[in-house]
Amino acid sequence: MSVSMTGSGEIATPVESSKSAMTWGPIFGGAAAAIGVTLILLLLGSGVGLTMVSPWSGQSSSLGTVGVTAAIWLVVVQWLSSGLGGYITGRLRTKWAAVHTDEVFFRDTAHGFISWALATIFVAGFLASSLTSLAGAGAQAVGSAATAASSTASAADLPTAYFTDALLRPEQARAGATSDDAAATAEVSRILLNGAAAGQIPDDDKAYLATIVSARTGLSEADARTRVDTVLKRIDDAKVAAQKTADEARKAASTTALLGALSLLIGAFIAAAAAAFGGSQRDEEEDLIVTPRI
Repeated sequence: MSVSMTGSGEIATPVESSKSAMTWGPIFGGAAAAIGVTLILLLLGSGVGLTMVSPWSGQSSSLGTVGVTAAIWLVVVQWLSSGLGGYITGRLRTKWAAVHTDEVFFRDTAHGFISWALATIFVAGFLASSLTSLAGAGAQAVGSAATAASSTASAADLPTAYFTDALLRPEQARAGATSDDAAATAEVSRILLNGAAAGQIPDDDKAYLATIVSARTGLSEADARTRVDTVLKRIDDAKVAAQKTADEARKAASTTALLGALSLLIGAFIAAAAAAFGGSQRDEEEDLIVTPRI
């Protein structure tokens, strides 16, 4: 604390308040209001969103429409709850006496920001717990699928089985295909799986597949080769479609993350501005104490 000397020789000591500039009561009150409004609006949005989807064909909105609507609603929820929470924080705080106007403005905005941060942390924890429950259910489904898949050949055993088939591939493949349907079907599956893992099927495998198809279906070699090429093209098209879907999901996730971060920043600004506005309304009328003249 600095002490200065006036021109008349008097000592001037600055006045410092012993009270903290942080008032937690209004902060918690504004955060509670923001959390309550957020949960109510999220439930309302979920109810409205369920009316947009339907298991019946032609009666449901497109996936893009549902996604855009959900993103817009989440932004609206964030901004409304932030504004209400910040305003309540500013109005509930006790007026500071003998504090500069700029300092009052800063404290109000800081209180609004902290209230927004508490509400955001709580809502994020609530959503994370909900997602954890959904992830647990998904993990059980994945475990069941893994148990079922364990009865088939593992990915590590597939290359060995494929090369074993290639070594023992008979010269007269037509006779083997017609005599043992189960073995032919299993060998075709291994060829297709190896081709999917390698990214392409060699020409000798395609010729061998055409021979097996011709023996099983009675088609000519040329027609069987055409059928093999058609099926392989359908497999490639399905692979490209899956990659396109994954890439679209990646772009959607990236856009959602960026918009979510921007929405949170704007929500923080709205909460701080609303707290400053509430504080200015709180300080509009001054309380005056009338003392009798002596």
